[in-house]
Amino acid sequence: MKRNLLLVLTLAVAGLVQAQAPQQSGELKLTEMRGLQQKVYVYREMGMGDLTLETGHLNGFTPFYLVYPDKKLDESQSLDLIKELGIDQQLKQFGISFGVVNPVGETYNNDVDFKAYTTMLDSLRTFANLKIIGIGNGATFVNQTIANKGGEVAGIVSINGKAGKAAESAAPVPAFIVGKNAANVAKPYITNNKVKLTGKENQMQIYTNADEPLVRVVVSSATTQTLGEIFQDAWNTLLKKNYRFNNYRHTWYEGQKYGQFGTFELEPFLNLDELKVKRNIVVNEDRMGQNKTLWYEYIPEGVMSAERGSVPLVLLLHGNNNDPRTQADTSGWIQLAAKEKFFVAELEWQGKPGYAAMEHDGIETTVGMILQKYPQLDASRIYTEGLSAGAMTSSALGIKKSYLFAAIGAMSGGIFPGGGAFGGNSLMDEATQKRGFVETAYVGVFGTDDAVIRYPKANDWKGNSVVNAWKVYETMNGMDVVDDYDFEKNVAFGQTVSNPETIKTNKGEGITMEIGYLNKGNVPLMKLVAVMHYGHWNFQPAAEQMWNHFKHFSRDIKTKKLIYHP
Repeated sequence: MKRNLLLVLTLAVAGLVQAQAPQQSGELKLTEMRGLQQKVYVYREMGMGDLTLETGHLNGFTPFYLVYPDKKLDESQSLDLIKELGIDQQLKQFGISFGVVNPVGETYNNDVDFKAYTTMLDSLRTFANLKIIGIGNGATFVNQTIANKGGEVAGIVSINGKAGKAAESAAPVPAFIVGKNAANVAKPYITNNKVKLTGKENQMQIYTNADEPLVRVVVSSATTQTLGEIFQDAWNTLLKKNYRFNNYRHTWYEGQKYGQFGTFELEPFLNLDELKVKRNIVVNEDRMGQNKTLWYEYIPEGVMSAERGSVPLVLLLHGNNNDPRTQADTSGWIQLAAKEKFFVAELEWQGKPGYAAMEHDGIETTVGMILQKYPQLDASRIYTEGLSAGAMTSSALGIKKSYLFAAIGAMSGGIFPGGGAFGGNSLMDEATQKRGFVETAYVGVFGTDDAVIRYPKANDWKGNSVVNAWKVYETMNGMDVVDDYDFEKNVAFGQTVSNPETIKTNKGEGITMEIGYLNKGNVPLMKLVAVMHYGHWNFQPAAEQMWNHFKHFSRDIKTKKLIYHP
């Protein structure tokens, strides 16, 4: 069963859609999407991307541009429009996808073309950063239809279109409006998004939502710009700010129909320049030149000038068979590092073609190399966090390498009972042997609608990997080990917790965080976080919840004892 679950996760992420191979050389080509009413010419890239690109990002969360042109275009004309906008210039940088969507008839019909739009989205199955660009009549169609029913859209660009109407039920959609009638076109977006004027930049007015800064409207009064100049302004002020995906009551890569799970979440897209974070790509060869290992270093401004031994180190471990930039791009840890000034390293711990797997000892060796390279780092404050299989590995490291890590975080990953690569029998044996002598702080974050790593519920918790992780850490930490759970009394954790708290989020209807602590005496060694109605993936607000726990713990470098800092 364990193997099947991990296989499901691997296939789900690696095989999202039928995708084109990354462009290696030669002329860029579009492909017509089949089985649709309208002619849609696309280039869609969902592969690993080029790991050597310093500016590269996790494919699938990078922009997917769909352009609605002023009039019908053939394949060649569609590609010319993409190039005129300059969208293709982001291909090597981000591994983006893009396409041109023609009207069903000779001209746009709001009802017919909107139905065709929803059918097209259903055929895509998954997407996480959909940007809609409308030009002329295409912009009018977008303004009058998609704008009010675009809860899945990460950004709209309207160029020389006519205005739509505001709708009370409309989900907020970030929008960039330009053209002779821009001020009038922008009014419904301003109303729907509940934004107010917060700044001006060149010929642009910027409106922002006070509760969610990612919800914004940018209105440009420019009238003589080329399409390429307009797109660049839209990118700099709006499009690069966020992505959007839906993990409500399911997991995003399982697929969904249009509107099935409501409005998509808004999340910040990783902009290293804006955050003032430097990224290094490190490829290390062993002395024999036989094995190469890969990791990414994220260094916030000011860290390199910090005092010796003063900067915490956080390791990120991606999920099973994921791109090694998964955690950096989708977990929120890099944004947090920029704010809190700690050092982050995301490891290619599983191995990819050309790179060796690290395993537990290799991860420890890598930490040693990073500490030696950067004397600013504090060897007493080393933490590791992971997603899914990376969470299982982080959980194992907290037991097996307890002398190295002060605290560990697990996102959507427990400890399976039994043997095997991710089995917990040996971990429980080690935890039992260390009980009363060794402590490691723990944070477990789990979505309650996770079907891959099933969350424990009433009458369905025995043998559960989440419960098993709690038990393993309770055992090693010398805490009371809960044997019988009652989720009728406590729907989130099935046991009594200290300082319970409910945190509301702005990530979608019904998505809240239930938080509780398990104490050893007066020390809250374990923090449990249940993300209600959430599937199997990173939940960005949880990064801060983890860090707020991590930073209270360090490990004495000489004695290896865990130290709690209230």
